[in-house]
Amino acid sequence: MSAGLLAVDPGAIARCRFRYTYIWPRSGPGFWFYPVFVGRTSVSGYRWNGFFWMFSGFDLSRVDSFTCV
Repeated sequence: MSAGLLAVDPGAIARCRFRYTYIWPRSGPGFWFYPVFVGRTSVSGYRWNGFFWMFSGFDLSRVDSFTCV
């Protein structure tokens, strides 16, 4: 991996909109996410916190990888 900031392509994660998606962030544990909005640099939706779904958003540069089902 080269030096510098790398981000997930918004076009790639846009295919996961309105689908259950597992996110592996650059730091911290992975989590389930239900994206409802994908912007040029960020994504927002509902994140499973272990007890209920809560609305949240984050910058795509913080995402290492993802997969949607």
